[in-house]
Amino acid sequence: MSFTAPSREQNFVLKHIANIDALAEHERFAGASEDMVEAIVEGIGQFAAGEFAPINRIGDTVGAKWNDGAVTMPAGFKEAYSQFVEGGWASIDGPEEFGGQGLPYSLSALILETCGAANFAFTLCPMLSFGAVEAIHAHGSDEQKATYLEKMISGAWTGTMNLTEPQAGSDVGALRATAEPITEGEHAGKYKIKGQKIYITFGEHDLTDNIIHLVLARTPGAPEGTRGISLFIVPKFHLDADGNSAAPNDVTCVSIEHKLGIHASPTCVMAYGENDQCVGEMIGGEFGGMKAMFTMMNNARINVGSQGVQIAERATQQAISYATDRVQSARAGSGNKEPVAIIEHPDVRRMILRSKALTQAARALLYYATSHVDGATLGIEGAKSRAEILTPLIKGYGTDIGNEVASIGVQVHGGMGFVEETGAAQHFRDARIAPIYEGTNGIQAADLVGRKLGLDGGNAMMALIGDIKAEAKDEDALMTLAMMVEDIANWMAGGDASIDDRLAGSYPFMTMLATATCGMLMKKQQRIAETELAGGNDPFLKAKLVTTRYYLDHLVPEALGLKAAAMGGADILYRLDSEELVA
Repeated sequence: MSFTAPSREQNFVLKHIANIDALAEHERFAGASEDMVEAIVEGIGQFAAGEFAPINRIGDTVGAKWNDGAVTMPAGFKEAYSQFVEGGWASIDGPEEFGGQGLPYSLSALILETCGAANFAFTLCPMLSFGAVEAIHAHGSDEQKATYLEKMISGAWTGTMNLTEPQAGSDVGALRATAEPITEGEHAGKYKIKGQKIYITFGEHDLTDNIIHLVLARTPGAPEGTRGISLFIVPKFHLDADGNSAAPNDVTCVSIEHKLGIHASPTCVMAYGENDQCVGEMIGGEFGGMKAMFTMMNNARINVGSQGVQIAERATQQAISYATDRVQSARAGSGNKEPVAIIEHPDVRRMILRSKALTQAARALLYYATSHVDGATLGIEGAKSRAEILTPLIKGYGTDIGNEVASIGVQVHGGMGFVEETGAAQHFRDARIAPIYEGTNGIQAADLVGRKLGLDGGNAMMALIGDIKAEAKDEDALMTLAMMVEDIANWMAGGDASIDDRLAGSYPFMTMLATATCGMLMKKQQRIAETELAGGNDPFLKAKLVTTRYYLDHLVPEALGLKAAAMGGADILYRLDSEELVA
């Protein structure tokens, strides 16, 4: 199925939710003029439709292949990636001193959203690289920045993040990889890296001539747990005197996983130092590994939230295409017995409209979050705290939406959706990983109530709730939801709720807060669309009025029913001991 980028929608949200025009008023982002933004939106849309979308299907059916440590991408992928690099799409928000374009992070998110909707699995490659660039730029030495950033920002080299080990999943503190100081020879001052990492996205591939791995490991005598972890830059190939790829660095891809979806994204088991010859250099100081890695992880969590938007957009487009073409049964009550396209039937209309409303709400939440990341870069008061609260919301709620809409897409296709040849099943399979990686959505909810609830003494959360209330005004359901969220936040932050109680209610609370925030953003879009339409006949604005109303009238009220679960406490979860629970 063909793909068309939702360029008009993206421009609307960038302007009215991300406030891209206001960002461009600052010298730091002066390059993000209205003409430039529109050119980027249109350009990446055409690129994604022409280069990434056509190879999405072969990516699923053929996938990445492993052979004796080497990973080969499907036909057309290397050429498409080269075009991505040559077009400058990898460097949008990279620092200008290292060859980047210095534009807002919101536009980098746009690049990933558009490319990911065209080819979800393939876009994981630049997504992880963007995070690696941010980590090196934030924590690397001047020499490290000079050595790695220019080629990584251009896309000539890609980057990875290496946390997980077989015995250490979400519990990163249990990792065992080691880093022994090298005291003499050509690598003196660096470290000998040894260990195995799993679930490494694009840890090996044939797209570029080097891959820069960021690897968590322990130095000798390091404290237990996360406080004893350091971060190391470990290139696949050593660099010569001119900074080009040279000899292999004892980095081996042992295997790739056989997965439910994202077959074009090689998920690698990586071995470092099997021959005791793997060399890395520390970044961020000894025991500063988690701080440096969290820079990358927070970037990745927002970008994974974007993946919810990506797969929802693609699944919705395909569902609409099928529903428009598939003719079956007469319209009930029409008096005409001629069969009609299934998009004319009420329940199919409900599914399509629900998909559109959820997708647009998630997109608004995505760009609302990225705009506050950009605001934090500019030093705007409150932007950093707001971005921190929004990160688990877009990662958790955004990816939940991606799964729901992909499932709806299969349902719209009926029996044909369960048949692989239509492609609807691929979206459903691809979507399922997003709530899992970069911290499961349960971890996002725990982060929300464990850390973000108390930011700035609780003022950051109350400020967001206050903004939701201010927008709600005559929206009874949205105002009620905002007040419920406030009540739950106060209960969780007070002395009546135990840690177990807070964690037991964290997921429904996250969903309620995310829904309320999206409700605020959809209400704002409705107001703007009404003003811009002003009695006219713009199909886009007319559709915007309907999708925003659907979200406010149907989806916001659904979230009201989650209060009981959010405040139900943990008692019911522990009335059975483990043996009784599994009986």
